[in-house]
Amino acid sequence: MYSQSAFAIPQEQTVQEIEQERDELFFQLMNMRENIKEISRKWQVLGIEPDKHENWTVIFLKDDGYQCQVMTKSCKEKFDGSWDFAIQGHYYDRFSLHIDDIKGEPDQGMGSVCMTHLKSYVSEMNISQITGDIVKRDWDHLDRLIYFYEKHGFSVSIDENDQKGFIQGTPVE
Repeated sequence: MYSQSAFAIPQEQTVQEIEQERDELFFQLMNMRENIKEISRKWQVLGIEPDKHENWTVIFLKDDGYQCQVMTKSCKEKFDGSWDFAIQGHYYDRFSLHIDDIKGEPDQGMGSVCMTHLKSYVSEMNISQITGDIVKRDWDHLDRLIYFYEKHGFSVSIDENDQKGFIQGTPVE
């Protein structure tokens, strides 16, 4: 049986709230246009995705053949040359990528957005394996990391005694 809350009718917004939401979206759209123009001068734009708060974000890539980095930049602000979130890795060989670090504010959904774009990109590059290390500095958020990697189809091995771990997966789930 369904609970009544599952069928709750959303409260109506006031005209002022609707206008404020419209203005915020318009502002993000203007920033998005300029941000894409600036980002595409130096990096490859992979897409545009909303974060958990429905703010639009540009996803872009830096790949020099040795290192690969998928980054995001919120359209709530103008692009200043920096990113908000990134997954950084390096190529072990022609067929494998090793994730070196994930940087940015947690629990905003950007890790999943970046991982999805990274896996899609490296799959197109014929990369058949993605690996990574879990290191001692990650131990305070180990449960979150394990959940994240497993959600994206990685196998996770943890050595509790030495406080280290290893992840391994493929670009295609």
